[in-house]
Amino acid sequence: MDEHAEKESLKEQMTRINEEARMILPGIQALFGFQSIAVFSERFDQLPAYAQDCHAVALALVVLAIGLVMLPAAYHRLVEAGRISGRTITIASRAICYALVPLAAGLALDISVVLYMVTEQNVVSAAGGIAAFVLLVGMWFAYPLHARR
Repeated sequence: MDEHAEKESLKEQMTRINEEARMILPGIQALFGFQSIAVFSERFDQLPAYAQDCHAVALALVVLAIGLVMLPAAYHRLVEAGRISGRTITIASRAICYALVPLAAGLALDISVVLYMVTEQNVVSAAGGIAAFVLLVGMWFAYPLHARR
């Protein structure tokens, strides 16, 4: 543990969590918008059924990520309005952290769809999607958990 670190109050923790959610949400919303309009493209109809299914699953995963990012605000307003507890902080922190998993998976699936559209190669498409997922999970989970030790 860093000897120069100081403990945040519950209020400071909740403020930080809200700021993190405010930073993440616009990006996810923009991604959702681009995902939504992709199905209206002429080229989308030319994709094989599995690629269209991948896109639909990616869309659902991004919706799940949006729900998890919004969960802390809804929980705080409905359950603990006017106060902040350690339970609220725990739920809020976990929800935002957990939102990154479906976000990474949704991004990876859509990257694989885009790579298929560009290359028409299943192997390149799958490899790109897997690489994107591993990269995101590595940066968002593996590295921070390693640094925490």
